[in-house]
Amino acid sequence: MIKLEAILVLLLGVVVTHWCAQALRGRLALPIIQIAIGALIGLKTGLSLQLEPELFFVLFLPPLLFLDGWRIPTEDLKKSAATVLSLAFGLVFFTVLGVGLLLHLLIPPMPLSVCFALAAVLSPTDVVAAGAMMANIKVPQRMLRILEGEALFNDASGLVCLKLATSATLTGAFSLWDSVGTLAWTAICGVAIGAASTVLVSRTKSWMASRLGEETPSQILISLLTPYGAYLIADQLGCSAVLAAVTAGIVMSKLEIGGIVLPVTRVSRRSVWETLQFTLNGVIFLLLGEQLPGILTHLSASMTEDGHRGVGWLGFYIASVTLALAALRFVWVWVTGAIWLARQSQPGKRRLDPNWRFVAAMSTAGVRGAITLAGALSLPLVLPDGSPFPARDLVISIAAGVIIASLVFANLTLPVLLRGLRLPAAAPDGREESAARIQSAQAALAALAKARGQNTKQPEGFLAAAAGIAEQYQRRITQLRPETTVDADGATIDIREALQHEQSLRLLAIKAERAAIIGMARQSQISDSLAKRMLRETDLAETSYDAASEAV
Repeated sequence: MIKLEAILVLLLGVVVTHWCAQALRGRLALPIIQIAIGALIGLKTGLSLQLEPELFFVLFLPPLLFLDGWRIPTEDLKKSAATVLSLAFGLVFFTVLGVGLLLHLLIPPMPLSVCFALAAVLSPTDVVAAGAMMANIKVPQRMLRILEGEALFNDASGLVCLKLATSATLTGAFSLWDSVGTLAWTAICGVAIGAASTVLVSRTKSWMASRLGEETPSQILISLLTPYGAYLIADQLGCSAVLAAVTAGIVMSKLEIGGIVLPVTRVSRRSVWETLQFTLNGVIFLLLGEQLPGILTHLSASMTEDGHRGVGWLGFYIASVTLALAALRFVWVWVTGAIWLARQSQPGKRRLDPNWRFVAAMSTAGVRGAITLAGALSLPLVLPDGSPFPARDLVISIAAGVIIASLVFANLTLPVLLRGLRLPAAAPDGREESAARIQSAQAALAALAKARGQNTKQPEGFLAAAAGIAEQYQRRITQLRPETTVDADGATIDIREALQHEQSLRLLAIKAERAAIIGMARQSQISDSLAKRMLRETDLAETSYDAASEAV
């Protein structure tokens, strides 16, 4: 059980590690720093936290998977569906088979079923680790979406393989057809439960809000409870809880586009979820590092199990498995990419080969994370006859070592491989966004015209205000339509450059407005409540213009 002191230390560690990452200016990836600080906490504080895998899965996985499913663009996921499914399921099985046989070759005393169990633990990539690794690296959008989609779904296939390998170790029996049926059943039911639970929750809260009114805190709390509900229901029914949480997030993303919550709820909820993600991501890697000293204390016992008596053998195992994971991933991505290019090639034209730098980057970007360690720790302590589970400590040691090795390897190679890498159709040209903004502005103009037509007897102030707002929308449409325009003097104006200047000037004006509000509050010229309300308005305006300037 984690005590209050441990929770406070971990939360403080999250803040300190982010400061360290900022001070290093991205030269060392954040997960590596957090693992190192976590190991230091484990050595110096004496917290001795006991990480319970089941509790870890339930506490951390549902909200993070739900949020990733919620945020990932579904249209990008659909476009890359074949690639994502190939990596999330085909590559996992390929990895379990290849790494399992390699481990049995390297460590003959380790039973084959245990080798496959360790390979299953190592097969899924980690979406949290991958995202954190690439936070300061310019990654092509297409590649990033593929990695995110893969990591969302391969946890399910990897954990199912782990369950089957563990069962084979405990019972000594294995059935291929039963295994395939189990995987298909758990996956389909997990997706169905995640979708159904989210739809039910969404409709229930909308029905209650329509009769009792919407309260922002309760709406935020419901969004936090939704992934846990989908996860626990699927887990109790023996289905894939991971896919249930992911599907719940994807379905919620589609439902929320319908505008079923108030704008203030969306703004506040986003802040809460960003804080939660920031905290959980950091705590995961700190916990991983904190477990390392305890794992190393069992190293001597682990080494004697396979007949070797040196730490160098463990390093050899870790290096071999890490390289094997990257090599198997390289082969899979290259072959599937070549097949896709062959199908897309036109008769009479030279067939293109996959970009080796892209394939290499995809191979090293498949980092392992806390899910791998939690999976290794979830192995049973004893067999049904009361004897110790074979090579359990060695499995945990290798898993922990591969996690660190994959992170370090990616930290060293990804910046080099991704430098200057360009992919076909990597980013939209902005025409879709411009068309959408024009259409929404035209809808606003139509609403204003209708309001003026229905309120012809209103005072001049109403009509003047409506005309001023309409002029702003019309100006926006004029700016968005052409890439360049001509001013009154005949000079050519680059519209995108003009928009950038407008955004910077608006931000300048907002900051001056905020400084004036703060000055009046300090001199007691306005009340604190009025100052807070006006500051919130300027903060929201600045946030919207910051987002717009990034889009421009």
